[in-house]
Amino acid sequence: MRFMKKVACICVGAIALTGCSSSGESTDQSSDTLVIYSPNSEGLINATIPAFEEQFGINVELIQAGTGELFKKLESEKGSPVADVMFGGAYTQYASNEELFEPYVSTENENIVEEFQNQTGYSTPYTLDGSVLILNKDLTSDMNIQGYEDLLTEDLKGSIATADPANSSSAFAQLTNILLAKGGYEDEDAWNYVENLFNLIDGKIQSSSSNVYKSVADGEMAVGLSYEDPTVKLLNDQANVEVVYPDEGTVFLPASVAIIKGAQNEENAKKFIDFLLSQEIQDTLGTSTTNRPVRKNAAVSENMKSLDEINVITEDYDYVIEHRDEIVSKYSDIYVKTQSN
Repeated sequence: MRFMKKVACICVGAIALTGCSSSGESTDQSSDTLVIYSPNSEGLINATIPAFEEQFGINVELIQAGTGELFKKLESEKGSPVADVMFGGAYTQYASNEELFEPYVSTENENIVEEFQNQTGYSTPYTLDGSVLILNKDLTSDMNIQGYEDLLTEDLKGSIATADPANSSSAFAQLTNILLAKGGYEDEDAWNYVENLFNLIDGKIQSSSSNVYKSVADGEMAVGLSYEDPTVKLLNDQANVEVVYPDEGTVFLPASVAIIKGAQNEENAKKFIDFLLSQEIQDTLGTSTTNRPVRKNAAVSENMKSLDEINVITEDYDYVIEHRDEIVSKYSDIYVKTQSN
């Protein structure tokens, strides 16, 4: 495996080496290098980057950090970019930073599930992650939980695990999924459901999203409001859990990739994005990792239910971005109210 986690750009004398420029303009001339920023897991990195290097003979220099940190780096490096590609992060982060990226729509775009095709002209979805319910089989053996409505039972009071939507991206995604599935982001009945649910959660907010699914797998909690990636991994590891895609609907949020404005290796960056969406890599992601592919008819493992079998509902991304603070504030008011009951 040749890719590295350190990058340097070296220019010698009057010779401008390929990939080096002080102006921020692309100097990509048959470069054999690609510099990638990524917050992704080792599993996803290992399923993509070595194969790309081997197929194209391109050396990938990888810099890994948290999504927020990498977007701050992109902002600070505007006009003189270090990296060529931002590989990972949610739609909302790209939508709020359009000026950091070059326009590019992959040649593979038409092969992507329609609602997840590149609509912005610059950010390309490559995997999806959906909000799910995770059940401990022993603790829910006498229950029939197929959706959100089935959670509203006193038998589950204090046994439903969730992270804090005000601080956890996956818990916030679950909250907006619930609202959309129950009538809409501003619907009174949907917010009444949230209040009823958090009365049953009974103040037992987990410290992190990982504690949600771990507490269910360990038998500490009966049900968790979680997300697909780690729960499918638990199934692969033969944990005593069940993953439920709510009858009322599941929102799948895309992880995206984009070419950084002024990329020094722009043509290689385009190759990388096309490669991520190729049939081979999308099939690999669906079968050898727990990351759901975005390509139509891509293969998935037996523990990852096909999209055709799931009631998929589509987030209004722009609304959620614009009204995030309002949604969090309304949730926080409900949480305080449930604590005082």
